[in-house]
Amino acid sequence: MSVDTATVKKVASLARIAIDDAAAERLVPELNNILGWIEQLGEVDTSAVEPMTAVIPNTLRLRDDVVTDGGIRDEVLANAPLAEHGFFTVPKVIE
Repeated sequence: MSVDTATVKKVASLARIAIDDAAAERLVPELNNILGWIEQLGEVDTSAVEPMTAVIPNTLRLRDDVVTDGGIRDEVLANAPLAEHGFFTVPKVIE
């Protein structure tokens, strides 16, 4: 893929970047060089590489995600202004 001045101006317009003709001319070879590198990366055979999320072995240092009821309902409800039958009591809202 080759980039020309019109493409650079179109991309700059989409990105809301104001560039003049001279700047657009300077960007053409730079963007073509970047696209060349991307094409080289596309030619690399990665079929034997396993997908990974990081380049170093990484394990999460988190506790197991276990669902519990908390066991502190009475302590939580002690902070509520009103509570009935083990639930928060709120005023009725009617619009």
